Amino acid sequence: MPARLRTEAELVAAFAADSYLVLKHSTRCPISAAAFARYERWCAAHPAVATGWIDVLEERALAQAVAVRTGIQHESPQALLLAKGVARWYAAHEAIHGASLDAACLTATAPG
Repeated sequence: MPARLRTEAELVAAFAADSYLVLKHSTRCPISAAAFARYERWCAAHPAVATGWIDVLEERALAQAVAVRTGIQHESPQALLLAKGVARWYAAHEAIHGASLDAACLTATAPG
């Protein structure tokens, strides 16, 4: 199971990582629940990928901090691939699925 990000220190570590996949998730939204289920299945198949999720209702400040740091408007659900503090890819709502997560992670690890 992916880690739940709850603190500013955890978010700072995610932004500092070479590559880190963040999912913003609302526990009250059925679209977010479906995206989260797809994310969890994808994570189970890719255990080596550094990833974590933010409950946007309970950790609102962290969710907003991601938007401020990346310059990408907050949405939920929303997946972002960070690479050394920069958002290299993001998707929201139904665009969060196995194929899009595969493509994002392959792009992030490609040389060049």
